[in-house]
Amino acid sequence: MYSFDSYVRYSEVGEDKNLTLNGIINYFQDCSTFQSEELKVGVRQLEAMHRVWVLSSWQIVIDRYPALCEKIHVSTWPYYFQGFCGYRNFTMTDQEGKLLAWANSLWSFLDTQTGRPARVPEEIVKCYELEEKLDMKYESRKVPMPENGEAAEPFAVQKHHLDTNHHVNNGQYIQMAREYVPEDFRIRQMRAEYKKSALLGDMIYPVTALEDGRYTVGLCDEIGKPYAVIELS
Repeated sequence: MYSFDSYVRYSEVGEDKNLTLNGIINYFQDCSTFQSEELKVGVRQLEAMHRVWVLSSWQIVIDRYPALCEKIHVSTWPYYFQGFCGYRNFTMTDQEGKLLAWANSLWSFLDTQTGRPARVPEEIVKCYELEEKLDMKYESRKVPMPENGEAAEPFAVQKHHLDTNHHVNNGQYIQMAREYVPEDFRIRQMRAEYKKSALLGDMIYPVTALEDGRYTVGLCDEIGKPYAVIELS
């Protein structure tokens, strides 16, 4: 397990002075990055191997959004590797150790020269110590496209959407989807399935639907194939 402590910064809060959903996602992503960098299997090492970890799906559950300047403890650990896939849990707790948010995630190991999945080398697997799977209610990693959804105005991928892999960062898709949900809608769970990578200049065509108290947002290409599908409930 890898952990770090932090304080909720002013730059990470919303109008309610609490950490945003995107802030939680960033903390979780940073935590896994810190662990890989410390184990010397991080961004630069993978780049030299022409490999990259790409997020395939998220399930994040939020019990409480921590407040401005509140001290938080963020942890992550992998619990399973199989073929080209890696499975990882995350937690965020308060000063008393009470869970604020927790998550499950599935990552795919890709060959950057071919764009195809590649088996995770044993030398990388051995760097990580596998932990027990987090005790949580696991939802399907598949998030279906909204049925009878409403099309919104398309927009182009901008430079600020990109990460070190030169495609839209997974957290940016959640930010995009959040724009189609009312501001007063309190998100308690987010599920996301990532289908393909959007690049600089690509046009994104949003499709949104509300059903049974859940908003589903498909972020699609010009022919309706999704880059990502996000469910906010």
